[in-house]
Amino acid sequence: MITSALTATLENKPRGLWADARRRMFRSPLTLLGFAIVLVMLAFTIAPSLFAPYDPYKGDLRNWYVKPPVPAHPFGTDDIGRDVLSRVIHGAQISLRVAIIAEALGVAIGIVLGLITGFYGGWIDSLIMRFVDVFMAFPLLIIAIALIAALGPGEVNLFIALALVIWPFVTRLVRAQVLSLRESEYVNAARLLGASDLRIMFAHILPNILTPLIVFATLGIANTILQEAALRFLGLGNVDRSTPSWGSMLNDARSYLESAPWMALYPSLAIMLTVIGFNLLGDGLRDALDVRSQ
Repeated sequence: MITSALTATLENKPRGLWADARRRMFRSPLTLLGFAIVLVMLAFTIAPSLFAPYDPYKGDLRNWYVKPPVPAHPFGTDDIGRDVLSRVIHGAQISLRVAIIAEALGVAIGIVLGLITGFYGGWIDSLIMRFVDVFMAFPLLIIAIALIAALGPGEVNLFIALALVIWPFVTRLVRAQVLSLRESEYVNAARLLGASDLRIMFAHILPNILTPLIVFATLGIANTILQEAALRFLGLGNVDRSTPSWGSMLNDARSYLESAPWMALYPSLAIMLTVIGFNLLGDGLRDALDVRSQ
């Protein structure tokens, strides 16, 4: 009977929480707008060839110069005759892939370290949090530039550099949540039932801190897109100049800002719309999942 009572104590989340949150989220027009923008960008990421009218890597040999927007090329062409619209669409695949993978990697590292520091405390907590303080003492872009310069060019190194910028913030967030939950009733009940530390951390504490993590990751993707574009613009992380990432497109457009402003305009609009979309979606998730605001 005591065991049954303790087991019941572990069921601390209302079953309809996620369904209610979904209904609340889609009541907001701004959240729906952000969700629509993100869906479009994800569609470009998954299958860009379905939407791009031309090959983004091949220029028009007959028109080996910049051309303003015309019906055949709605966004114009770049300095070697490549269709800007096709490159913007394919750039979504490259920029979002880097942002999502880097964000996922940084969040995973932060979750593990945050659970350890918050759950055990002591010297482990002091050691890890001092590393967090050191990372957070410097501007994020400066750290990313230093890391990618040390690791060298390449998409994998770009993932690693951006993830190492993200993890300190996730670690601090998770640690704060764990500190508030590690002495709660359902955690103590799990201890009495003989659950191991790993099971308590990952099966009982982690599911109860997913709400702020989901919101943080959604908003964080927008920031990571900006960081990735900045690194590409500076020429870091690029192996092939022909790669149609938004940041490298802006880098190519620097010499044509007066003669061909569309080369910089449309990649900039793509970055802006994507960041706005993820921010609106993240704000909607935060409002929908925060039951205290209802």
